[in-house]
Amino acid sequence: MIRLGINVDHVATLRNARGECYPDPVRAAKLALEHGADGITAHLREDRRHIRDEDIRRLRDLSAPLNFEMAVTDEMVAMACDLKPHACCLVPERREELTTEGGLDVVGLRDSIASPIKSLLEAGIRVSLFIDPEPEAIRTAAALGAPVIELHTGAYALGKEGELERLHKAAQIAIECGLELHAGHGLTYENVSPITKLPGLRELNIGHFLISEAVFVGLGASVRRMKDLLS
Repeated sequence: MIRLGINVDHVATLRNARGECYPDPVRAAKLALEHGADGITAHLREDRRHIRDEDIRRLRDLSAPLNFEMAVTDEMVAMACDLKPHACCLVPERREELTTEGGLDVVGLRDSIASPIKSLLEAGIRVSLFIDPEPEAIRTAAALGAPVIELHTGAYALGKEGELERLHKAAQIAIECGLELHAGHGLTYENVSPITKLPGLRELNIGHFLISEAVFVGLGASVRRMKDLLS
């Protein structure tokens, strides 16, 4: 069974649009878990545009795994080592981007991210690297000691030709490197089924689409339907 992590960032986006205390991303996380989600993902951005520090603390205290998405900065590494979430997913971050635009450049940043990865692992945190489906990036992730990679599926979701084959090849390399395989970005009811066929896939992290669909059918129903598609 492929695990489903629900990203609650955009519940916080809606809350922050009016500066209110609602809707509460932690309430959304609890509801998602009640309806079959296996874990919660939240990205604490440096500009705090959606998830805030207190959200992360409250999400960490839920009786379910928290996947803490973060840029590789001293501030975020220190916070993660203090809070000790179940997992940290290291992602690229640019303040001017609307959403994460691609995978972390683990090849180019190898020397600068080696120490943060080691610190997180020594704190007992499962580390994953959000990367594009490129062979060199996957092998570098393994060499850096990260036990998990999350393949960026954004280009596939946009319909880029040959991207599904590229993801399959990347998944096979991940297996050869002994890495646990996750995937996510831009996935919907319509495009998720081919991704579930990736060899060795253990987890998908999906947020924006399911939160958007919840406007029409409710969060519980949107999560249950996605879980049905994964099974």
